Amino acid sequence: MKRYVFTVAASFLVALPALAWGQSTETRVVMLGTGTPNPDPQRSGPAVAVVVNGTAYLVDAGPGVVRRAAAAAARHHIPALEAKNLDIVFLTHLHSDHTVGLPDVIHTGWVAERPGALRVFGPPGTTRLVDHLQEAFREDIQVRSTGKQPHTPEGWKVDAKEITTGVIYQDSNVIVKAFLVPHPDWNVSFGYRFETADRTVVISGDTGPSEAVVDACNGCDLLVHEVYSAIRFEHIAPEWQAYHRTAHTSTRALADLATRARPGLLVLYHQLYWGTDDAGLLAEITPRYPGRVVSARDLEIY
Repeated sequence: MKRYVFTVAASFLVALPALAWGQSTETRVVMLGTGTPNPDPQRSGPAVAVVVNGTAYLVDAGPGVVRRAAAAAARHHIPALEAKNLDIVFLTHLHSDHTVGLPDVIHTGWVAERPGALRVFGPPGTTRLVDHLQEAFREDIQVRSTGKQPHTPEGWKVDAKEITTGVIYQDSNVIVKAFLVPHPDWNVSFGYRFETADRTVVISGDTGPSEAVVDACNGCDLLVHEVYSAIRFEHIAPEWQAYHRTAHTSTRALADLATRARPGLLVLYHQLYWGTDDAGLLAEITPRYPGRVVSARDLEIY
């Protein structure tokens, strides 16, 4: 019996044979976590995988990232998302909901016998974050390295690089470009543009409305963008309104932004619902935005 993975190709679902998908060289985006700092049992913390030609490129490492990746690997036959194969991460910024899964990627990947160091790219502070994590797990590293447990000698290591804007990574599969987005109170917060042979994917990270996202997309195939409900915003506490107004992007602002950015498909993630749901968010966006749009859930593939 054939198994199928469901992927959104437009505003509808298309069933593809899972085996064929696993062997495909086409670019796909896997939503490993669509959540926020709020502990939603249905949504892990922010994490997106761009999978190209059998390699997974992670953007952010929210809580639950490795388990979600393992679920996607098993359910959709994507070996690139097995723990031992997770070897590169791009951090948008250093908020805890985007980074607390990083030690999981480091050490679970090592236990799963990742052969080499994990590569981590991120804003200023990334190196210090990694250094402190390695010190925090020093006893674990020592015991596993010197004890009877089988292990790879390099898998616990991390090669951390603090980046600026522009092209920050390139290999035979992908060119990755970083661009600045506004996310108070961080001095530096990034979005990322992935260019592959068949698709261009832009991931906003956490951001207020930004022309930088419009410029980075500029007709891209897929725009993955955070969002909050403009209608429910009116019912939250004033101090939270003051914060979210500049730190995040409302449905109304995103509709206007996406109209200018012209993505082939707009994918909502990091959704702040405040009492509404996916249908409610879409109902707020679609009267203002004529393009194709979906509100993502964990483990969906686009």
